[in-house]
Amino acid sequence: MIRVKVLVTLKPTILDAQGQVIQNALAALGYDNLERVRMGKYIDIMLRDDGEGVDQQVREMCERLLANPVMEDFSYEIVEDAK
Repeated sequence: MIRVKVLVTLKPTILDAQGQVIQNALAALGYDNLERVRMGKYIDIMLRDDGEGVDQQVREMCERLLANPVMEDFSYEIVEDAK
């Protein structure tokens, strides 16, 4: 099995309302050294190891469904032989 860890975040130019709410709540709890808080999505995918084009396949998943290319950026990590 291959584990893929996908992180989807809003582009820096997009207002992150959820991140702002979290930042305000943390500041209200006394955490006053916050510079910025951004909210994102973490997606954990397990793939059967067919040995063919895993990187390309994951990139296509992100571009076609997992991330909105207008508003979001994505990054991913492929972990070989995940148990």
